[in-house]
Amino acid sequence: MSTTRRITVTALAVAAGMTALAACGSGGSGGDKDPKTVTLVSHDSFNVSKSVLAEFTEQTGYKVDVLKGGDAGKAVNQAILSKGNPQGDVFFGIDNTLLSRGLKEGIFSPYQAKGLASVPEELQLDQAEHRVTPVDYGDTCVNYDRAYFAEHKIAPPETFEDLLKPEYKGLLVTENSATSSPGLAFQLGTIAKYGESGWQDYWKKLKANGVEVVDGWEQAYNERFSGSAAGKGKGDKPLVVSYASSPPVEVLGKKPEPKEAPTGVAAGTCFRQVEFAGLLKGARNEKGGKALLDFLLSKKFQEDVPLQMFVNPARKDAKVPELFTKYDQKIDKPETLAPEAITKNREQWIKQWSSLVLK
Repeated sequence: MSTTRRITVTALAVAAGMTALAACGSGGSGGDKDPKTVTLVSHDSFNVSKSVLAEFTEQTGYKVDVLKGGDAGKAVNQAILSKGNPQGDVFFGIDNTLLSRGLKEGIFSPYQAKGLASVPEELQLDQAEHRVTPVDYGDTCVNYDRAYFAEHKIAPPETFEDLLKPEYKGLLVTENSATSSPGLAFQLGTIAKYGESGWQDYWKKLKANGVEVVDGWEQAYNERFSGSAAGKGKGDKPLVVSYASSPPVEVLGKKPEPKEAPTGVAAGTCFRQVEFAGLLKGARNEKGGKALLDFLLSKKFQEDVPLQMFVNPARKDAKVPELFTKYDQKIDKPETLAPEAITKNREQWIKQWSSLVLK
């Protein structure tokens, strides 16, 4: 797979026009009853090296169909709508911002995947029942276009509070909390920072400072953000809600490698996301689904994760490539919220946010 092609299917890249990808030569679908095919349902950003999936097939005899269904929020909604008659066997890509919906709707069957002993307990948010398995984690943060701020001789923002300053008026684009996982994560970050009594006032001020809201990450990053290589600099917003791991994407494939990435990260604007996979209740190939969950936690798959999806592997003993460690922004103190708080308040928070920001 070429560098350009690989970028377009990573967690930080263009996935337009792809609703399904058949991997390892399998031509099945979510309804395929072939006992030697296991179907993985996911969002558009799932990616894995062909050689890694080929190894899974060699080890287990199962071929893998990857069925992609848009943004994470859309994919989760579809999994809920098809509850009891799932499109596939395993779902990948439900994160801690949406996890409670999937668990409440009962779309997963319990399974304790092999390799969990190597995953930090703080990532195992369903440790009691093992309905989902942590696969990776990353931080949603505001990214900035270094060239813009150097040209205008303005220091880039570092914190949530900085985004309210006059010098950043009209410079930020974010995603809709109701339709986008990173958009929701950014909102949750402000709730964690300012609390139940202060986050709405923060968003009133952010709106007054000219924040732009678009439907999803692809539009925000690749169309509106001025620092996106995929967008060829056509966007006019030098600030965007994306990921702490966006900088390595902008460096990947460049020769010689620059001393620093063309994009930076405002480390004081980050919220940690953990992504999970789970065996779908009613899976036609439950045995194959369990084997695939085991493989998603194997060192082979976990060490493939950073440069395929630009997130951190869940296993603490997985090696991370030098390019990722060199350019990825390490976030020591990301904002977090207890899963039970998200469960209790998420829908109300989204409605309040929509009323404040979209009207």
